Amino acid sequence: MKIFPTKEIKFRLIDNQEDTLERLKRRTEYSKNFISSYTDKSFRGIIKNNTFKIISSEIGKGALCVMSGKIENKNGFVNLEVNKAFKVLFSILFILPIVAIIFQTITNPKDIIFYILVAIGQLFIIRFIFITIFFSKMYKHSINRLRDVLDIEYY
Repeated sequence: MKIFPTKEIKFRLIDNQEDTLERLKRRTEYSKNFISSYTDKSFRGIIKNNTFKIISSEIGKGALCVMSGKIENKNGFVNLEVNKAFKVLFSILFILPIVAIIFQTITNPKDIIFYILVAIGQLFIIRFIFITIFFSKMYKHSINRLRDVLDIEYY
């Protein structure tokens, strides 16, 4: 089981590879740091040859999903994953139920089974509800923005 969700999407180019890459370069602000900031460009990131690693530049929505992919001839793919900074934040969120279990066990060791079950339930809720909902909502927003810029169709 993966702790953090990922998604791979394959696409077909409508234009040729050179035009698509040029359009992506025009709409991407070069940045090694994957953080959102105010800019007139659609994306921030790195584009080398026919590969890219970008985030959406929209404040509040873009930094959660990192899109890395490759454009070849008439096809391409993009991998979406959670940004490293958000992985750290979500990992801290995962640690909180474990810390709570330790604290409750020290103060009331009689109900340890109940506390373990509650902690496991909290971990599942954090992973499968909070992180999944945030990721799916943000990746759809980012991938739609990529589709508009690159003029591609998914399959």
